[in-house]
Order: sequence, then structure tokens, then C-alpha cells
Amino acid sequence: MKYPYLTSQPVLLVKLILFFAIVSLGGCSGDAERRDKSGIAISFDDHFIKEWYQLRPLFQKYNAKVTFFITCPDSLNAEEVNMLRQFQKDGHEIGYHGTIHGKSTELIAALGPEKYAATELEPGLKHLSAAGFKPTSYAHPGGNHNDQVDSVLFAKGFKILRDVAVARRKISGHQVYAWPPRWISSIFYEFDGEKEVDALLIDVDEVTDEEMTDAIAKAKESNTALMLFGHEPLYGAPQNGEYGFNVSFLANILKEAHRQGLKFYTMSELPQQK
Repeated sequence: MKYPYLTSQPVLLVKLILFFAIVSLGGCSGDAERRDKSGIAISFDDHFIKEWYQLRPLFQKYNAKVTFFITCPDSLNAEEVNMLRQFQKDGHEIGYHGTIHGKSTELIAALGPEKYAATELEPGLKHLSAAGFKPTSYAHPGGNHNDQVDSVLFAKGFKILRDVAVARRKISGHQVYAWPPRWISSIFYEFDGEKEVDALLIDVDEVTDEEMTDAIAKAKESNTALMLFGHEPLYGAPQNGEYGFNVSFLANILKEAHRQGLKFYTMSELPQQK
């Protein structure tokens, strides 16, 4: 049986073969690019600027980028502003954590959307803008929010909103559960454009080195970005109400992420990855 269309159109046939070959190669290239997105996004909350700045050599050692979510920007002094500017020059992100670190759902219920924004969002944003910062990521104070709060934040131009995830929960000093971070799917960013995300708390007694190594391995295996956050850098057991992460623990995280070839992402970079 003859196929006149094929035999009479040899040039067209060659073009079709080349077209499908290029498409096929393009698909492989795209897959390779997606496989290379695995990473880690670390952030720090509140107003420990001088303490964070002492970690700058550690960040530089592993070429790590992180996000600093600043609260109470009205109390920033000139030295702290200069530190944040240097962080920004280093490639880190300056995010926002509210003016008064209030409970957002209670504020918006009592004040309404406009006054909530005028109380919790706008004053601090003005201070940050005057200092040269225009945050595009927001960390919910205390992880407290609802859809109404989120809609106000998105209307203010924030590109990503970060919530809180915990691996351990205690009530009255007694541990209720311990959940391996590898199993907490919400802390692994899937590069799907999601703008409302969770990050795992890494403060003291929250996660073990072994659990963190396992979570980093999962990010590598699953082509996702592991999202983590902490507060004050500590060099020993917490004292007098301190809350934060052990610096040696953070160093191990950075070292392991670097060893496994993970990329370091700032929070606003995550939804931009296609």
C-alpha cells in the first residue's frame, strides 16, 4: 500500500520529524530544570536584628539567602537600619511581620478591614519605606489569620503570606504529639505558585538534627523547597523567657542543605519559580 501524502511531501516529512524532535528535547530540558529547583527557604521573625547580624559570616559561608520578617519597624534605630540594608545587599529579603504584632483575627473583627490595616499594616510599612524597604512577603504574627485578613494583605501588595507549622505540641508542659517534619506536607513548597504557605518552627526543642536531615533529604528527593523559621539566635539553653533557635542547629541545617545541593530561596522568590 502506498501513502502518496508521505512520498510526495518529503520536505514536509523531514520538517515534521525535526519539529517533534525539538519538542521532545525541549520537554527533557524542562524536566531537568524542574529537577533543579529543590531548595530551602529559611526565615526569621520579630526584631532581633543585631543578633541576626552576627550570623552574617555563617550565611556567607554557605552562600545562603534568608528572609527577615520585621515587626515594630517604628523602633528601628540607625544602626539596625544599616544592618538590614547590608542584609538586602547580600541578597537576603526584608519581609514584614506587622506594626504591633497583634492578633489579626481579633483586630479585624473589632476594627474592620480598613482600621485593621491602619493599625497593624500601614504605620510599620511607612517606616520601612522611609528606610528604603518595600516588603512583598508577610509572616502572620503568631500564625493568626483568616480569609478576611489575607484578602487585606493581598490587597496591600504582598506576594506571599507565611503561616506557622509545628512538629511538636505541648499542653501544660506535657508533649501531646511529635510529628516527623518529613510527613508535614505543607512545609514543602511545590513550586505551584501557591501564595499562602506554612513554615516549620525550628526553635529549641522543636526538631532534632536527625529529623531535619531527613526533611532536607525529602526536599531534594521530591523537588520541593523546605520552609523553616525561627526567632532569636541562641548559644545555649533559653534563659529568662528567651525563645529562639540554637545557632549550632542552624549551622547544621545550612551545612546539610549545602551538602545536598539545595538552592536557598527567599520567601518572595518561591511563587515566582515556574
